[in-house]
Amino acid sequence: MSVNGEAVRVGTGTDEPGWVVDPDDDWALAVIATVGRQLRLRREATGMRVGDFAVAVGYGEDLVYKIETGRRIPRPEYLDTADEVLGAGGLVAAMKEDVRKVRYPKKVRDLAQMEARAVELQLYDPVNLHGLLQTPEYARALFRMRRPRYAEEEIERGVAARVARKAVFDRDSAPELSFVQDEWTLRRRLGGREVVRAQLEHLLTVAQLPNVEIQVMPMDREEHAGADGGIEVLKFEDGTAVGRSPAVAGGRPVTDPRQLRILELRYGIIRAQALTPLESTAFVERLLGET
Repeated sequence: MSVNGEAVRVGTGTDEPGWVVDPDDDWALAVIATVGRQLRLRREATGMRVGDFAVAVGYGEDLVYKIETGRRIPRPEYLDTADEVLGAGGLVAAMKEDVRKVRYPKKVRDLAQMEARAVELQLYDPVNLHGLLQTPEYARALFRMRRPRYAEEEIERGVAARVARKAVFDRDSAPELSFVQDEWTLRRRLGGREVVRAQLEHLLTVAQLPNVEIQVMPMDREEHAGADGGIEVLKFEDGTAVGRSPAVAGGRPVTDPRQLRILELRYGIIRAQALTPLESTAFVERLLGET
């Protein structure tokens, strides 16, 4: 049968759509345990047994048990349906906000929180298009190339987390974003022609935003300050900053002013060596025409 557009099997004891809780994420464990307990108490208050409830919401008993015992993160549509079945008047559906905060891995949440506070982001990725620039289809193609292979659920969770970070573009006081991409990351046909065309078109759209600059580092450059790896520098309103690069502190986030100066110096040189934003837009347009 199909519920909310997703194929599920009722009462089979298998894992239906949902998200596994990270056992090392104490906050997420506590939140999901509370949500599960509230769902169980409301179900029991109506006199519904697990099997009856599972049939009513259109999901398997195994998933219901896992959600109620805090071992599975419920999807938003599950909470919406449960709210209707239990006649909760919106109280169960309101828990979607609590779940939303923990549905992604802790490291992704921490990164998204920093990006949400930043007033300036300097981002250089020599391996792939930066995550903030990826379309969902392109991101999905990248996740499917991982080895060992990710389960489909892991792929969709990763894509959802990457898409959620794009909220940084929609903030009322949007930060200044500077991206530098190596030419070869734009030329690879990852995901196929249609995925790449849509990705290049998306780059051109994002590049038109007044607070965004996208630059391309051509492959024919004889000097390249980014040969040691990617760079990320996030600056905050209070004057503090955090940066990361595989060439500094083993890739761990750094806040030390001296180390940050090194990262900013390298990023500044990379930008100077790359095509200008206007030249980069023209380059992407030509590449799109060739794709």
